This record gives sequence, structure tokens and C-alpha cells, in this order.
Amino acid sequence: MPEPSDSGTNDVSSPLLVKASKNHDEKMVIDEMLTRYCGEFGPWQFKHFVLTCSAWALEAFHTMVMIFADREPGWRCTSTGLDSGCSSLSRSVCGLEPGSWEWIGGSGASTIAEWGLVCGDKYKVGLAQSAFFAGCMVGAGIFGHLSDSFLGRKGSITVVCILNAIFGFLTALSPTYWVYAALRFLTGFSTGGVGLCAFVLATEPIGPSVRGAVGMSTFYFFSTGIAILSGIAYIFQSWRALYIASSIPSVIYLLVFIPFVSESPRWYLVRGKIDQAMEVMHKIAQGNAKHLPSGVVLALDDETNNKVSKEVSNVKEEAMSRDVVSGSLIDVVKSPVTRLRLLLIVAINFLCSIVYYGISLNVVNLKTNLYINVLINAVAEMPAFAFTAVLLDKFGRKPLAIGTLWFSGVFCLGGSLVSNYGVWKVVRMLCGVLGIFGMAGTYNLLFIYTAELFPTVVRNAALGGATQAAQMGAILAPLVVVLGGGLPFAVFGTCGIIGGILAFYLPETLNRPLYDTMAGLEDGETAFVGNV
Repeated sequence: MPEPSDSGTNDVSSPLLVKASKNHDEKMVIDEMLTRYCGEFGPWQFKHFVLTCSAWALEAFHTMVMIFADREPGWRCTSTGLDSGCSSLSRSVCGLEPGSWEWIGGSGASTIAEWGLVCGDKYKVGLAQSAFFAGCMVGAGIFGHLSDSFLGRKGSITVVCILNAIFGFLTALSPTYWVYAALRFLTGFSTGGVGLCAFVLATEPIGPSVRGAVGMSTFYFFSTGIAILSGIAYIFQSWRALYIASSIPSVIYLLVFIPFVSESPRWYLVRGKIDQAMEVMHKIAQGNAKHLPSGVVLALDDETNNKVSKEVSNVKEEAMSRDVVSGSLIDVVKSPVTRLRLLLIVAINFLCSIVYYGISLNVVNLKTNLYINVLINAVAEMPAFAFTAVLLDKFGRKPLAIGTLWFSGVFCLGGSLVSNYGVWKVVRMLCGVLGIFGMAGTYNLLFIYTAELFPTVVRNAALGGATQAAQMGAILAPLVVVLGGGLPFAVFGTCGIIGGILAFYLPETLNRPLYDTMAGLEDGETAFVGNV
């Protein structure tokens, strides 16, 4: 392993190049080092993956808690109301005399019951839910950038978990509806960065041949979180108690999990922290009972790309000796290779989010047991992850994305054609379960697909942009659910079909390298096209 520079700077390549020229060290990219020496997915990566991806359950708690906290409880006529003509056969409390009816479970059962968010104020339910997703949209972009820059992957997860716990506890103390809505926005702001940072940190130390299948397993943690939340919500019937109970796991994660999580060696590498990157690689090799030779050092992909001419390579090395390699969404938009990819990924994520969160929130309109419905939806997602993981490397990312999008779209359109009464109520619920099955597979696939479409220096920024688009779709999802009847399913089905059409224009990334820099990606794609 190269020794630290005497200057003490975090120079990306200057000390490395000097050492390489003097000691003839072998330079290689992280993927090659993992494959040849450290192991692609051994005990070290498995433990790190589980510890990191457990944060997805936290995201599920803070996101889906709204289904239970903002539910409309049952109601009944009071003794006074019975005398004044109140009837439990009424479909709505709108039009009934104040005091003639009461909420089952009391006013603390949900935000709707506490602040009377019914009839003319029903829109406020969707408004608070949209505020959460609006916060997610802002947070995903900000933490995506911070994760790629000075804060790092691990630092970003630490910050968002702290903020989630604080805002979650404060939400339980909300004195008014508007304070509640504001705190939901702030909770969304921190939640938006959880899954994004956890996914990247969990998958970057994994070798290329198994990264796709393992990366798609991250969503098991999110679905498991939803399933656990349905049980927590059943125990804590008060919405204030539920917010406290769903925030405590964030504190536990900070104290028990974070200390054992390592920073990404790829982030260290592109930030010029070669020694720290090599230290992590040695830990991976040691944890996997393998040996990393001392004469091997890490290098960025555009340093090791033989397709680049010597003159261009020298210019790059000279520039890299002065500055840390970094990137932003502006670089993604400027590059002809990544510009169209970003636009398509943004559009597909937007449409998928409308469907996924829309179906999840639409359980309140199915007139069945809320806790069981949420549990069934969460369980239905898990086979989708296994299904897509098995087929990921067999059929490729692109065909699988198209297939899952259309699968969901077809069943959602079917759900829009049946009524919500009698046996047809069960049919519509089944259509919703199959719809979320397909969209959960797509959502899972899009994370690994997006990560492979963009290089390390802008990967989190690109994922952040895609996540922001998804949150824009999530903002609209509650408003679609408010439409009621078969219209929500019609919208969900249309979004799925259009998303599948857009996926036709994305390139396949199966068996392609995971690039570190924009130059490495552009050179690699040019060489690939030339060989095809």
C-alpha cells in the first residue's frame, strides 16, 4: 500500500503516480481489485450490506406511517344523535349534526379525528401527505449532492437518521394541523436521503458479477419495514404514540448499526483519499479470508483505460494532480452519453412513483381491513424482488424494466374496470396487489439500473435527481387517490404503460463495467460502440 504523501494533502493521483513510477506498483480499478483479490461478495460485504440496508426499514417507517396516522376511523351515533335522527347507515358524517356522532377510538385515533379533516377539510389529508413527499424531493437532491461531496455516504446516513428521529418525535407533539404538516415536510426532507445513501453505500463495495442481484435485495428491507409498521400501528392505536414508536428505531440504528458501517472505498478514491480507500479494500480482503498484495494500488478508471491516448492521459493526470475528481448533475446534462439517460430515468421514476405510492395509499379506498391490506401489499412486494433478482442477469435490465412496468399497468387498468362492491371488491384488491407486485419489481430494478448508468463521481447526484422525480410523482399520488372510485387505478395503469414505452430508449448495462469518472464512461462507451 502506498505511503501517505509528505505534503499531507488528499491529492488524487500525484503521490500515486510517483509511487507507481518508482515502485512499479500495479494500478487497477476497484472492480478488478474486488474480483481478483478481495472477493466480490464474501462475509465482509454481506455483513456490511445488512447493516447498511437496515436503514431502508427506517425509511419505510417514516414514509408509510401516514397510512395509519392519517386514516379515517370508524364513527358511531351518540345517544343524543340517535334521538335527533343520526343513522349509522349513513356513508358519511357530512350533513350530520355536530354532537350527534363520535369517532370510534376517540379524537386521538388519527389526525383526521383530532382536527376534523373531513368533508370540506378532507383535502388537508392529501396536503400533509404531499408535503412529506415534497420534503423527500428536496432532501433527495441535497443529500445526493452531499453524499457525493464532502459529507460522504456514511456521513449522510448518519445526519439523516439524526434528523429523522428529531422530526419524528416533534411530529408527535404537533399542537395544530399546520405545525403537523410542516413537520411532515421536514421529516420528508431527511427521509429522502436515507434509501438513496444506503443503497449506494451498500452496493459500491460489491463486485460486478453479483452487484445487480445483491443490489436488488435492498428493497426487502423496505417491504419488511412496512410489514413491521403494520404491527406497530396495530399496537399503538393513537397517532401520537405511533409517531414516537416509529421514530425510536432511528435512534437504535444510530447507536447500534452506524458504528460498524464503513465508508465507501469508491467515494474515498474519487475524493483523492487513496490511503483510506486502500484501508477499506484491505479490510474487505481480510474479512473475506483473502490476501491483497502490497504491490497493488487503486486507480480511477480513466487512468487505467488503454483506449485513451498517451497525450490525453498525460493531460488528465496533470489535471488530477491538482484537483479532486468531482461531478454534478450539470456534468450529466452536458455529456451527450448521459443526458438522454437522465431524462428517461427521471420520467420513468416519476411515473413509477405515482403508481407505487398511489396503490399503497389507495388501500384506504378498498373498504377492507387497513392493517391486513398494508401487510398483504408489503408481503406481495417480496416475491417481486426475488423474481426480478433471478431474471436480472438472464434477460438484462432493459427487458425486465419494460416487462414489470407493463405487468403492473395491465392489472391496474383491470382494477379500474371493476366496481368496489361485493365480490368485485376482492377482485379490485387483487388487481392492486398484482399491480404493486409489478411496480415493486420495477422500483427495485431502477435503483441498480440507474446506479449502473452513471459513473461514481455523479452516481449519487443522478440517483438523487431520479429520486427527486420519484418524489414529485409521490406528491401527486395522494391527490390521485382522493379521486376515488376506479379513476385512481386508471391513472396508475396509464402511467405503467407509458413508463414501459420510455424504457425502450435506455441502453442495456448487463455485463458492462461500473465506471468511476465521466471520462472513463465516455471512453468506455465509445469503445463499446466501436466494437459492436
